Amino acid sequence: MGFRLSKIYTRTGDKGETGLGDGRRVPKDHPRVEAIGEVDTLNSQLGVLLAGLAEQGLNELIEVLAPCQHRLFDLGGELAMPSYQALNAAEVERLEAAIDHWNEELGPLENFILPGGSMLVAQAHVCRSLARSAERRCQQLNAVEPLAGVGLAYINRLSDLLFVAARLIARRQGIAEVLWQAATKP
Repeated sequence: MGFRLSKIYTRTGDKGETGLGDGRRVPKDHPRVEAIGEVDTLNSQLGVLLAGLAEQGLNELIEVLAPCQHRLFDLGGELAMPSYQALNAAEVERLEAAIDHWNEELGPLENFILPGGSMLVAQAHVCRSLARSAERRCQQLNAVEPLAGVGLAYINRLSDLLFVAARLIARRQGIAEVLWQAATKP
């Protein structure tokens, strides 16, 4: 990449606007900036999950999830520069293949599960819920400015992958999934 930031602060956003990759200036609460921010938050939390997986030596999960940080950065680029397309259908298919592979080991889900059991399981669920939030923000943007490419499908599939990853982490750690118990009805 040829473009590097030599100065971190520019003061150009001090009045509530930011610049997009295509040169446009938009308010910092514009749906495009909201979507970029949610994708960035997800990417940061995915970094926390990956660090925890590394500490536990859960390399199979790292091999699948680590590339997702790069693809989320690509998605952020697509959101910041609407004419830029980095993601492709092969990335969505890669996530689907991992989901299918992991689900073979896990078997069917027989009850709703809660996000807990261990720090890593809970962190995977934090990432899953942030993926859903990022998906909602991308869809809000899509309603105003239609998105090209597979970004919406990718973020949707990533949330599914993170749900399955949470279940697999529990299995690898030998921790029982925390099953939801309905409230007793009066």
